[in-house]
This record gives sequence, C-alpha cells and structure tokens, in this order.
Amino acid sequence: DGPFVAINCAAIPPSLIEAELFGYRAGAYTGARGDGAPGKLREAHGGTLFLDEIGDMPLRLQAVLLRVLETRRVSPLGGGPDEAVDLALVCASHRPLKALCETGAFRPDLYFRLSAMSLALPPLRQRSDIELLARRILDEESPGRPLSLAAATLDLIRHHPWPGNIRQLKNALRLATAMLGPDDSTLQPEHLPHELLDTADAPPTRPSLRA
Repeated sequence: DGPFVAINCAAIPPSLIEAELFGYRAGAYTGARGDGAPGKLREAHGGTLFLDEIGDMPLRLQAVLLRVLETRRVSPLGGGPDEAVDLALVCASHRPLKALCETGAFRPDLYFRLSAMSLALPPLRQRSDIELLARRILDEESPGRPLSLAAATLDLIRHHPWPGNIRQLKNALRLATAMLGPDDSTLQPEHLPHELLDTADAPPTRPSLRA
C-alpha cells in the first residue's frame, strides 16, 4: 500500500543522480530548487524504490547507496541530519552485474547486498509465449476492435530475432494496426515493418504456443 518510486539511472546525468536519489537542501548546488527536494529514497519511504539500469550508476554513488541500505538512513546534499528510510528495493539492469564486478565497474559488496533474489528475464526470441504477448498487445492497441493474426504473420513473429525485445514487438504491431484498412481485421505480413519480412525464410527457433 506504500508508494512506488522509479528512477532510471541511465537516463540521468551522473552529476545529478546523487541529488535525485538522496535529495538536497536549498542552495546545495547551482541550479538547485529554492526549497530543496526530498530525493527518491525519502519519497519511497514506506514503499518500494525501483532502480532501473543500476549497472550504469557511478561507482562513487554505489558506495553511498550501499551505506544507505546498511544504515537505513539517508543524508541530503547540502548537509542536515540523517533521516530514517524504510523501503523495499528492486533493481534491474540489461548489463551482467556479476561480470561488471569482475571488471571493477560494479561494487561486489553492493551486488551481494542486492542479489538476495535474482530473476533473469529471457530475451523475446527465447520465449515460448510470444504469440500470447502479440495478441495481448493487439488488444491494447485496438480496444473494442477485435483483430487477428494471419498464419504467415504469426510465422514471421516467431522467427524474427527481436533484438529490440518487447519494445520492438510493440512498435511493429502498432505500425501494423495503423496500416490496416477500416474494414480489415486480420494482420497480414505486408502490414509489418520490412525488417520482419527479411526473416521470412528463417528456420523456427521456438515451439508454437496456440492461444
């Protein structure tokens, strides 16, 4: 029932991540808000903080985050008393954190602090439920307008390597629904982006899952 606060560590300049996470006092740095800011850690107090792309967090801030996780207290930029924080932490990264530890790009002590429970999400090309995902996306893209996938379209979707994973699949189906005529209800191969058509002769890479 608590707040859910998310921050993408790769989308924020390294010089600003610390202020975003830990907050700051008024006048802590040039350009800071006049009334300061609580920071994502304090905003997530009593709830969950989601750190996306934590593998891109600078090493110096990894050390600060580790201290916060161990003490459960956070100190804003610009000084002031520490404040207690009670939150659940969820992290995600497209980079292999364990391998980054071996190269010195990620702190091993923080990795072991975070990896109590780890889940590896397979890429889209390795998933057996891609047809169900495609149908779900179609339902979201065309609410109130039932659409179906032709057999040849399903084959293209199954065989494509999907280097862009679910985002690429969503964009491909979004384009396909836009290419449909007002009286059409079945997505044909010609409705899909051209790069999918280039994989039409590729061998199957996964079992079929019929909805």
